[in-house]
Amino acid sequence: MAAYAVVVRDGQLLLARARDDDGRPEWVLPGGGMEHGEDPYDTVRRELEEETGYLVEVTGFLGVDSSRRTLSGRFRRPVDHQGLRLLYEGRVAGGELRDEIGGSTELAAWHPLDAVPGLARIGLIDTALRLWRERPASGHLEAGRG
Repeated sequence: MAAYAVVVRDGQLLLARARDDDGRPEWVLPGGGMEHGEDPYDTVRRELEEETGYLVEVTGFLGVDSSRRTLSGRFRRPVDHQGLRLLYEGRVAGGELRDEIGGSTELAAWHPLDAVPGLARIGLIDTALRLWRERPASGHLEAGRG
């Protein structure tokens, strides 16, 4: 379980940069895994502050993204992994932009919305932006629509 936020200000999206499994940089939504017993609302605020330096006010719930894939486990045995990601909308309520030190991301930055498709990024960003734009009442995107 993880919680992420779409934070848009002046036509720009707040993103964090991480490294993929091969060490290549890729942009991710700020957010991350829930700690045991933590409410997802608190998770997204904590993770945003850790990764970007901003205090974020959660202004809405956008939806849920579920993924399932096979990962390499111990002794090369495959592991059936399911991820459940809760997506919120947020706005900057304080703090200052800064990079995370010693965490899962290395850089935080604002990107113009129209430049996002050209970034090396994880697919969750596209899903989150669709939820943000379309705002389906179900919080779930219709399959097959780009």
